[in-house]
Amino acid sequence: MRRRLSAALGAALVMVVVGCDSGDDVVVDGTAPSSPYGGPLNVPTKELDEYTPQALRLASGAAGRALECAGEIYLGNGPDGWNRDDGGDSPEEGLKLYFHLFDPGDPRSGYRVERRETDRVLYSYDVDGRTKVAVVVAKDQQDRPGWGPESSASCDPSELPADWTDSHGYEIWTDRAGERVPTTEVSSGPGDDHCDWDEVHFLDLGERRYARDPEGLLEPGMLTAAYDGSTDLPADARDTGYRYEDRQLWLTDDRRTAYVRTADGVEAWPLLREHLACK
Repeated sequence: MRRRLSAALGAALVMVVVGCDSGDDVVVDGTAPSSPYGGPLNVPTKELDEYTPQALRLASGAAGRALECAGEIYLGNGPDGWNRDDGGDSPEEGLKLYFHLFDPGDPRSGYRVERRETDRVLYSYDVDGRTKVAVVVAKDQQDRPGWGPESSASCDPSELPADWTDSHGYEIWTDRAGERVPTTEVSSGPGDDHCDWDEVHFLDLGERRYARDPEGLLEPGMLTAAYDGSTDLPADARDTGYRYEDRQLWLTDDRRTAYVRTADGVEAWPLLREHLACK
């Protein structure tokens, strides 16, 4: 999970980023927001063998503290992954090294300097004046000369701009009020093409995963039932209020099948017996 970062940015030159990546500029200048992060940048980190908001905050140090998420922290990581020959000559090179080493699923441009100290700099990516991704770079750590990433953290992808998530393959669902729903609550996306699952579509609801498999590409036994591309809504099915494009999600109390309603009819996406990964 640490390598995924997949995932996981005070007074200085800053800019409120309100849309998507600001061109190709990794760091941009501007005016400080009304409430920049005022805490310490040198915060001890601790990695727990769990993936909870508390564990992510402990692992991400100052970066996790600098976030201004509407929901829970989504990703958080501490010192890891760069060697004595990797360090950059400037804080901005340290930030670029973060993207090079970890390939996080975060925006790669439009960051601002939120706090600058002699040996540490906090970079943040803001949406409507609030920090959604934070990266702390540090100088001359033990056996690591130069500038490099020390800690990082990010909010749920649903809190990033819609044009960015749309262009990077995220399927962000909305609720009854039309508000974007955290991906930890509901998310969907196509299968991996290198496993020949490109015609499969998955839907995650918490710990449950459902699959649309019209071509029968998943191995027998992976699904609890067969996919049905044309069915009727059961009498006890209820509308969850979740929407993605023209898809509506309906569920029965047992949640063994996800009923996806579109203008063309209703599909029954069966529950997987267990989470599977493409190998």
